[in-house]
Amino acid sequence: MNRTLTCILCPNGCELEIVYEGTQIQSVSGNKCPKGAGYAEQEIKNPMRNIASSVNLEGGTMPLVSVRLTGPIPKAKIMDVMAEIRKASVKAPVQIGDVVIADVLGLGCDVVATRNVGIK
Repeated sequence: MNRTLTCILCPNGCELEIVYEGTQIQSVSGNKCPKGAGYAEQEIKNPMRNIASSVNLEGGTMPLVSVRLTGPIPKAKIMDVMAEIRKASVKAPVQIGDVVIADVLGLGCDVVATRNVGIK
């Protein structure tokens, strides 16, 4: 099979041409740096993504607090993790880096606050 991807690992944004069978990569072309080949392999074998979202905030100066994951998760788990984030609620005050959900779904990543929000 053939697949074209835009590499997101550096500012070059190389258009990668990948030839593969199943999860075995035969060739990667178009990358201007070695990171492109690694990105192509990850996207074919086990695509990973990071999430940024928001969580309900009780008693804060804002109704929501922005959050993100501390690391990437398998792409196939995004909807499951988002369901957990939607269920979450925290009480003000919140500081940047506060853990909102520890080890979400056992994936080895925490959901952490990315903004300070004070008490109303």
